[in-house]
Amino acid sequence: MKFYTVHTKPYLKLRIIATLIDYIIFFVLYYVFLYAMGENQGNGKYVVYGWPALLIPIFWTIYFVVTEATNQATPGHDICKLKVYKTNCQKPGFTDAFKRRMCDPIDIFIYGLPALICILKTPKHQRLGDLFADTVVVKASDVEGKEVEF
Repeated sequence: MKFYTVHTKPYLKLRIIATLIDYIIFFVLYYVFLYAMGENQGNGKYVVYGWPALLIPIFWTIYFVVTEATNQATPGHDICKLKVYKTNCQKPGFTDAFKRRMCDPIDIFIYGLPALICILKTPKHQRLGDLFADTVVVKASDVEGKEVEF
């Protein structure tokens, strides 16, 4: 039987870079969508009405929640070699990834200060979303497996 332990580290710089990469990608695609599907309001503003407006939260869910639930990382986290694990070292499910991401507005509010404070002050270096979902963000090398025989 194999038991896993995770050794958490803050990885503050990598987490900030990963988040910036993710939201830059998301907002670039968001603005491309607005220009392609939206109506020009005349002063440089584009607005999407009706069912196409539903595509924005659907894309957000696919980009952040689904990729994190299936791959344990968003593209930004993948680039920075970071993975999301449950605190018991298991792969997070869809619900866990959704819980993590529901706290993004709070974590990113005021230039990310709530997330930075939580990462630096919690023992497992978790932001609010991680605390809510019982997850940690680490490098794959921080997860250690030990074989135990009975």
